[in-house]
Amino acid sequence: MEFLADYGSFLLKVATMVVAVLIVVGGMVAIGSRQRRDTSEGELKIRKLNEELEDHKEQLQNALSTEAELKALEKQRRKEEKVKAKQEKKEATRPEVQPRKRLFVLDFNGDIRASDTELLRREITAVLTMAGKDDEVVVRLESGGGMVHSYGFASSQLKRIRDKGIQLTVCIDHVAASGGYMMACIADRLVAAPFAIIGSIGVVAQLPNFNRLLKKNDVDFELFTAGEYKRTVTMFGENTDKAREKFQSDLEDTHDLFKNHVRQFRPRVDIEAVATGDIWYGSQAIDHRLIDEVGTSDDYLVSACDKADVYTVSYEYRKTLQERLGLAVQAGFERAATRLLTVFHNQMQSKG
Repeated sequence: MEFLADYGSFLLKVATMVVAVLIVVGGMVAIGSRQRRDTSEGELKIRKLNEELEDHKEQLQNALSTEAELKALEKQRRKEEKVKAKQEKKEATRPEVQPRKRLFVLDFNGDIRASDTELLRREITAVLTMAGKDDEVVVRLESGGGMVHSYGFASSQLKRIRDKGIQLTVCIDHVAASGGYMMACIADRLVAAPFAIIGSIGVVAQLPNFNRLLKKNDVDFELFTAGEYKRTVTMFGENTDKAREKFQSDLEDTHDLFKNHVRQFRPRVDIEAVATGDIWYGSQAIDHRLIDEVGTSDDYLVSACDKADVYTVSYEYRKTLQERLGLAVQAGFERAATRLLTVFHNQMQSKG
């Protein structure tokens, strides 16, 4: 038994060493692959939602119908296809017939760093090469906000769509708060689910200060800067009232920019009444004119399929086996850290 215990302990040590080596090697591979990544090493994934809905409908019909009913449905389907083909052939000879509207669907799931912005910008660039003024872009957006500059840049990507004169619709099923609403408010049409969290038009910053702990342990902290406001409040130095006032002033300036941003794209909103940092559910937000319509993205897109060709567009990087190994290890740590920060941040965007 003692031998087995020693052997088990040995295996655990070996396994620990192997895992450690894999983590280090994986990290190095990931870093190297990121440095070598070329912008062409990705591709668009495009799916036609109309066809998916028809497939789902057909599968349900096959499961729920009797054999006789299926034969009748198949006969009716062939008849409809002939009529449709004849109609399309007839319309093809009419140059004045307007092409069917197209609707492009993009997804943005925002963490505290708005990490999906790089994918979003590529998707928007691709869509803008094809979309016309009669088409529409729908963004299914979910975000509790995060870094100001990151969400400011993400908002600028959505503005590119409006600048081209293409209708932009944003659908929110769960949350668009703070930086998320900074993006959402750019839409020509803003749709939110009844219990989606909307708003949080405010700015928050918090940081711990360890100065007293350092002093207690006789640890000196020295900070050297050139420029009076190169650094205001710090985590380790002794913060002065002047530094705190400057930091608060910077927050107020950022808040003013946020309010002006919302006012620009939603001029009917009483900005002073809603820019308090408070949040509302979708059914309440419509009363404050923060959104235009209460509903889910599913209802909006299914309804759109009746009068438009609806395509989901997503950009994905292609990865080699080495990249999958390295990125899986590194991304695991990055995702864990980012998710933890995002969870803490999103806890502030809650009514519960």
